[in-house]
Formats: sequence, structure tokens, C-alpha cells
Amino acid sequence: MSAVLAAVLGASLAGCSSTGGKRAEERAAEAASGKAAVNTPRWKVAMVTHSGDGDTFWDIVQNGAKQAAAKDNIDFLYAHSDEGQQQAQLVDSYISKGVDGLIVTLAKPDAMKDIVAKATKAGIPVITVNSGSEVSKAFGALTHIGQDETIAGEAVGTELNGRGKKKAICVLHEQGNVGHEQRCAGAKKTFKGTMQNLYVDGTNMPDVQASIEAKLQADKSIDSVVTLGAPFADAAVQAKQTADSSAEVDTFDLNAKVATALTAGTLGFAVDQQPYLQGYEAVDLIWLYKYNLNVLGGGKPVLTGPQIITKEDAPALEKYTERGTR
Repeated sequence: MSAVLAAVLGASLAGCSSTGGKRAEERAAEAASGKAAVNTPRWKVAMVTHSGDGDTFWDIVQNGAKQAAAKDNIDFLYAHSDEGQQQAQLVDSYISKGVDGLIVTLAKPDAMKDIVAKATKAGIPVITVNSGSEVSKAFGALTHIGQDETIAGEAVGTELNGRGKKKAICVLHEQGNVGHEQRCAGAKKTFKGTMQNLYVDGTNMPDVQASIEAKLQADKSIDSVVTLGAPFADAAVQAKQTADSSAEVDTFDLNAKVATALTAGTLGFAVDQQPYLQGYEAVDLIWLYKYNLNVLGGGKPVLTGPQIITKEDAPALEKYTERGTR
């Protein structure tokens, strides 16, 4: 077993060696075929997120988690709800089923605090991903994997300054999501122009488009629209066209449509937080903790972003977005 562990961990650090790439491809092929790279017990790990229906971002997170689970001989379970209390109930159901590890998001931390405490009291290791980095440690999680939302927002404000923008709107599609508020607040902090929040119903895409369109029609001086998720960038582009606006549309998160739009110049830039890594590393760290009591981060979040992606960067990423890993 120690030899297997050394091979798995050692190869992950061998990206610069002559054989590292080939070995990584071989392991990826094994994982894709469902073949485990370890012989540890088949532990059961559940992920419960705050995703709404049809959010492609979480498809990418799951793709990473599933590949790590196949490699680590883990039975991976997934559930989601954009309502905090329902998310907590889903976590509770997995605790009752006696899972060996939990991965949760803390977009609505007040609703999740007690259930995370229940899991840790039951001896179930918990890793938080994507949202809630500021409360993850206090809630008892082993570590948090994701981007710092405030820092990501600040990066957006700085990028807008470099593009000469003066007036922007930040489109929030999920009320009560603290991470979304932090993104817009961070952008406002560094942006030298003016930025207003625009709240929309993210479960109703026609409403999202109509709300952005109305705002752009009412104020022709708006020169930038920032959306907080890839699916909403396309709605913003459609709204811009209908409103006959010259505003640049920029977005958080990356998917195949966003990469294509960046290459075409329809979008200005995207902020990538590498969701595949969030899923993959969370499952991998549960396995490492179960096998060897390893913990990463030293009490600090393990950051997967932000990375600003522009028209120049997008072509190299398109093949990865098409397969659902970026």
C-alpha cells in the first residue's frame, strides 16, 4: 500500500519529468474506465452544494470529483439545493446513511453551521469548497478549497480599470449568497469608476435577460456588465444586443460557451476559479485524511483562483472546456 501511495503522490509532483505527463494520462485513462489506483476500502463520500438546477459550473466540479473518486476507490454521491435549509437537510440525510466523508459549500453559512457541527461530532471529516472560506475553520472543516471571493472581486475591479471602464453593474443571481456579495463588494473596492448591484432571479433566465436589458436601456453610460456565473454571461450578451448597448460583458467562471465567446470577442474577460480542481482536490483530500490523516492548507484556504482569462488565453483552453474539465 505504501508503494501505491508513493506512486500516486509522487507522480502528481512529476509534471516536469519526462514521464510525468505519460503517467498522468495513464492514470486518467484508468479513472475514466472506473479502475481504482489504490486498494484502500471503498469509502463513501457525499458532496452537497448550493447549486440551482442546470448550473454548468457544478457539472465541472462533479467531473473533477468523479475522476478523483474513481482513482481513489471512492463511492461518490452528489446532491444540491439552492435553499440553505434544504441543503442542510440533504447533508443530514447523508450523515444518517453513515458516509465516510462530506464535502459541502457554505454559500448560506447560517443554515449550514449546525449540520456541519453534527457531522464533525459524528466523526465524519468535512471539507468545504467554493464558498464559505471565512467560516470553514470555525465550523470545524478540515480545510477549504476554492477562491477567496473578495480577492476575486478585487481582481475584476482592477481589470476593469485597466480596460478604461467607468460605470459598471454587477449582476447578482442568487440573493442570500454571501460569496456573490463578496465578489461585487471586492470589485467595487478596487474599481475607480462607479458600480451598482443588480439583483435578478437566477432561476428564470428570461427574467435575467430582461432585467439587464432594462438597466442598459435606462442608462446608456454603463460600459461594463459583470455577471457572477457563466450561464448568465450569455443572457447579458443577449440583453446588450437588444438594448443596443456598447457595454462590455465580463463574467466570473469559465465553460465552453464562455471560452468561445472570449475567442470571438463577445466577452471581454472571465474569472476562472478552476472548479474541476475544487471537486478533484476535495475528494482526494478526504481520501488522504482517511488513509493517512493528511490535511492541506495549514489552517488557511487552499486557493484555486482567481485567474483572469482573456481573448488571448481562451483558444488554449477551449478543448478542456469542451470536455468539461475547465
